[in-house]
Amino acid sequence: MMETRDYTTSFAVDQSPEEVFKAVNCVRGWWSEEIQGATDELGAEFRFHHKDVHRSTQKIVELTPGQKVIWHVTESRLSFVEDKNEWTGTNIVFEIAKKDDKTELRFTHVGLVPAFECYGGCSGAWGFYIGNSLRSLITTGKGQPIQKHPHRNDADKESTPTMNGTEFNRTSRNRYGRHGKV
Repeated sequence: MMETRDYTTSFAVDQSPEEVFKAVNCVRGWWSEEIQGATDELGAEFRFHHKDVHRSTQKIVELTPGQKVIWHVTESRLSFVEDKNEWTGTNIVFEIAKKDDKTELRFTHVGLVPAFECYGGCSGAWGFYIGNSLRSLITTGKGQPIQKHPHRNDADKESTPTMNGTEFNRTSRNRYGRHGKV
């Protein structure tokens, strides 16, 4: 019998459901700095691309503040598996709920099941980006997203969002040091 259990993981934090929701939608702050498109508007589409290994387009199909975010994967290409489109048609779900004095985030990639060739690699990657990077963004204000490609032209660089709502440009910060001086 084929196992059909979707990949899921969860954790609890001290922050409010609203803070967790804000962090989930700050995708450049925890998944990849090279995300293209809006990540916090219902109906918007954004693209993830990592080298020649993985690219996908996600459409935001549900955005309920402080409670739930759902992305529908409209297109995908995974170079490391036979069925390059394994993610296409799957849903990525973030459910946020108050549990006692904590906020629980439950992440489920609906359709990412053990029968998929990419399940091992993809579930391991999600484990890191959700359990480490997103959790860190929520609890400390700084995640561990895939960094912008170092050979990009400075004019192509976008600001990287942080949790306090301000934006900073990693290149400028590195160039001018911590206190804005060379």
